[in-house]
Amino acid sequence: MKLRFLGKNSKQGDCPTLYATDRDTYLVQGWKIFANDLLTQLDIPVGQTAVEVPTELFEFLTEDGLPIGEIRRLEDPIMVLTPSGTFVVQGLEVTDSEALAEMEIPDYETVVEVPKAAITALLEEPREADLQRRAQPAL
Repeated sequence: MKLRFLGKNSKQGDCPTLYATDRDTYLVQGWKIFANDLLTQLDIPVGQTAVEVPTELFEFLTEDGLPIGEIRRLEDPIMVLTPSGTFVVQGLEVTDSEALAEMEIPDYETVVEVPKAAITALLEEPREADLQRRAQPAL
């Protein structure tokens, strides 16, 4: 897998990062999720995992030729918008040793792979069902 660096959200040592691949996917490097209250909200299939990243990380999608990087809809693979203003992104856990060797991944982070089409679909204006879901208070 070949990687192309799109951007990094560096704040005081934190480094969620976004890459494009030659497989029509994005790699999203983010914080591992340890909070039990957050984990209970997720239904993560075997072979997948989830990471938490700042919403601003997706602004780097413009580096991949997209007109905007603002996520406008919440659905798979972005599972949750947390109260602290971060996204939880679910995808295949990256195990490709060559790709991982190109990244700097602290122990408290991991990387997920998600289809480009799934991410770019979330840049579209929300549909009515999305607006209704956002209007309901979180449990």
